[in-house]
Amino acid sequence: MEFLCYHRDRSGSMPLRQELLEAHWAYMDGFEKQLIARGPTFDATGETCTGSVHALDLPDAAAARAFAFDEPNHQAGVYRDVLLRRWRNTLGRTMWEFPGGREGGDRFLVLGLGAGEPADTDPPAARDDLIAYGPLLSDDGTAWLGTAALVRAPDAAAARAVLRTPARYDVIEVHDWSFGGRPPA
Repeated sequence: MEFLCYHRDRSGSMPLRQELLEAHWAYMDGFEKQLIARGPTFDATGETCTGSVHALDLPDAAAARAFAFDEPNHQAGVYRDVLLRRWRNTLGRTMWEFPGGREGGDRFLVLGLGAGEPADTDPPAARDDLIAYGPLLSDDGTAWLGTAALVRAPDAAAARAVLRTPARYDVIEVHDWSFGGRPPA
């Protein structure tokens, strides 16, 4: 089962986040084979982290909750809250398989949160700039709760446009995002 986990940073927690960077990476190393995508989100300056997104394949919802709440930054109080949802990887690849690579262009996390009749469950026809894409679902996978995408785009408005039916969402969030993990060797 695939899940999307978005930890939102607590205001002023950047020093603690930096102090725990190696512990965070070491924790993620234990999930290397399950990770589909990962990385920090940033404020408008691009200098302060606002959160951390992880898409991964785990056995069940209990394993996903353990992943989210045992994470060192969460345990130490870096994060103020956690969005954890089943997610379906409609592209069938990891971020490391994204043809556009790790560098070049602005990257964004787009979260469309809603309920009811599913919308935007399939990726747009133009997929060249999609890094990850899929619907957010209830724990049992039966109810649509939104759509999440990682996308390369010229700006936040273009990233937001990946959700083709904006009226179906209660809220759409767009966050600056970058590929996460240890720097390439």
